[in-house]
Amino acid sequence: MAQTPDEPLTLTVHSLPQLDQASARDAASTRAGRWKMLALLLVSAAPVIASYFTYYVIRPEGRRNYGELIDPQRPLPVFSGRDAQGRPVPLTALKDQWLLISVADSTCGEACQQHLYLQRQLRETLGKEKDRLDWVWLRTGDAALPEPLRQATAAARVLQVDAEQLATWLVPAPGHRIEDHLYLVDPLGNWMMRFPAPLDPKQAKRDLDRLMRAAAFWDHPGRPNDAAPAPTR
Repeated sequence: MAQTPDEPLTLTVHSLPQLDQASARDAASTRAGRWKMLALLLVSAAPVIASYFTYYVIRPEGRRNYGELIDPQRPLPVFSGRDAQGRPVPLTALKDQWLLISVADSTCGEACQQHLYLQRQLRETLGKEKDRLDWVWLRTGDAALPEPLRQATAAARVLQVDAEQLATWLVPAPGHRIEDHLYLVDPLGNWMMRFPAPLDPKQAKRDLDRLMRAAAFWDHPGRPNDAAPAPTR
C-alpha cells in the first residue's frame, strides 16, 4: 500500500470571545457612579472638616483653650436613659446639637444646683446662637425630682442614667469625680471637651463662642426630622 507522506502539524487559533459591549458599558457606569458618590461625600463632609481644622490646627499665636480637648474624641454611647415620664431615650438621639452636659445624683446638692445654673447662664449668653446648644443633665440615682427642681430644669434635657454605664464614656480629670466637670459634645455626637473644675464661666464662654463661630457654616439649630426627645416638663 502506498504510504501518505507525513504532513506538517497545523494549529488552528481561534479568536477569543469579545467582551459584551453592554457589560463593558455597565462596568464603566458603575465605576463612574462610585466616583461621583465619593465626591459627593467629600463635598458634604468638607465644611465639618474645615471647621475642625480651623479650630484645632489653625490657631493664632497665643491662643489657648480653657477646656481640655479630648483626644481621641469619644462618641455618644449606645445605652439609653429615661426621661421624666420613664420612657427610654437613647443617648445617641441627643446628637445633631451641641450638648453642654452636667452629671449629678438626682438629689442634686449645692454643687449640682450651681452647675445647672451655670449651664443655663452659659446657654443664654450665646444669644441668638443658643438654640444650637442643649443644656443636658444626666442624673444618677433613683431619687424623685422635687417639683421646684423639675420646674427649674424645664428647659433642660434631663435623663436618668446608670452611673456605671456613664463612667464607661465620660471620664473626669485625675483627682476629680465625674460630677465635678461640665462636658461638651459636638453635633456629630462626639465628646470633645471637658471643662476644668471649678469652672470659670467667662473662659468657658470664650471656648463656646469660638466653637460656635468655627462651626457656623455647617451647624444649624435643631435636629433633622425632629428626631430628638422633647425637653422634660
